Amino acid sequence: MGLTKTEIFTEQQNRLAVMLKAMAHPARVAILEHIIKANACICGDLVTELGLAQATISQHLKELKNAGLIQGTIEGVSVCYCIEPKAWAQLQNELSIFFTSYKDPGSCC
Repeated sequence: MGLTKTEIFTEQQNRLAVMLKAMAHPARVAILEHIIKANACICGDLVTELGLAQATISQHLKELKNAGLIQGTIEGVSVCYCIEPKAWAQLQNELSIFFTSYKDPGSCC
């Protein structure tokens, strides 16, 4: 299988792709929505809320954390997760720029 040539793309393009790839699963979107709705750190109640196995939830949390979208802190024997505010603001800004860059030409196809 070929390697991806991420070096030919800008830092911004690569960063946006990493964050969007991390969000490209419905379970991860549900996890993010739950964390946002709680407006607080979430400590272990995602299994009950989402109905997925703990191992599955842990893998999804790992992907979101690796992309920088969430941050985790250890509290006792559990890890608590919350939105990483700087990354979230950056994602919002970059998506806003991306979507507003399109100007409808009327008809092109």
